[in-house]
Amino acid sequence: MSRRRKLGTKKKIALLAGAATLAGGGAFALAATSNAASVQNALTSTVCQGLATALGNNEKFIADQRAAPDALSEARIANREAVLAEIRRKQEASGCEVGESAQGSPAAPADPPAQSRPPAQSQPPAQGGGATAGAAGGGDAAAAGEQVCKGSTVTLSGEDGAPAASSNQFPAGTKLRVTNLDNDKSTTVEVTSVSGSCALLNNAAFEQVREPGKFLIRRALIEKVG
Repeated sequence: MSRRRKLGTKKKIALLAGAATLAGGGAFALAATSNAASVQNALTSTVCQGLATALGNNEKFIADQRAAPDALSEARIANREAVLAEIRRKQEASGCEVGESAQGSPAAPADPPAQSRPPAQSQPPAQGGGATAGAAGGGDAAAAGEQVCKGSTVTLSGEDGAPAASSNQFPAGTKLRVTNLDNDKSTTVEVTSVSGSCALLNNAAFEQVREPGKFLIRRALIEKVG
């Protein structure tokens, strides 16, 4: 007659503890992998959203030009078509859906009381050679600005050339100071053309205030200066 071997209480506790350790280790590894994937997905989503916004803004600009053409509309449209091609190339390179388009935030009315905005002096200048307030606007950096388009996001048009902006609210010649509140970098640029958002920066201006790898400024302070 066979006899079953009985485990002592101490051995049972040791086996249970070992099993729990293995299970916990596996859970930790799965959690770490899941967190890394979540961070990567969030970064990709931000890049894709910014490119989609830029594509949508340029498509709207082209549609507006075709709806109300003037002597320069053909040249403007040809320029923006090249911009669209470049944005689609960036979408493909970034793993985004090529051709995905989204309009920027609706333009908000200007806020009359300039006192309601955070004081300009509370934003320290960026270090490390980054562009600061007035990088493209000279003496206007020190001028008091009137906050406009509160709540609007800022992205890039994809256009080359000297730092400049386009807008659907302000005429050519208007100077706008755009501050990225996430890194305290700002630049003052002149509006040179029309777009589908309050302030659409060209490549050079956006480089002065962008965060690495991002194509959208979610927390932006836009001021009309001068």
